[in-house]
Amino acid sequence: QVQLVESGGGLVQAGGSLRVSCAASGRTFRTYVMGWFRQAPGKEREFVAAISSISRFGTSTSYADPVKGRFIISRDNGKNTMYLQMNSLKPEDTAVYYCAGNMGGAMTTDVLRYNYWGQGTQVTVSS
Repeated sequence: QVQLVESGGGLVQAGGSLRVSCAASGRTFRTYVMGWFRQAPGKEREFVAAISSISRFGTSTSYADPVKGRFIISRDNGKNTMYLQMNSLKPEDTAVYYCAGNMGGAMTTDVLRYNYWGQGTQVTVSS
């Protein structure tokens, strides 16, 4: 069982930066594919970014098109923590951001493939 807790959300002006974190419990964090999703009011939850577990080849990452070049996903297995650095924020990035863990091992953008979820953290970008 893995418990996930997000932090670091808040209010920022357009063009600014924010870093959200996801702290995980459990010894198996390093084996999970981890992802960030977001959900704006009245919209479905959507994929933002994912990062693979660490292998001898390193890690791989995947990003949704709207955030490519602006957001960076990373993980620190020693701290059982995942991060999402968000730069050049836009008002359309406003949403509740959720971290999620996928114990299946495959990189995926499919929300249904993720087994564990945090409670979410609000990110609001003002224009």
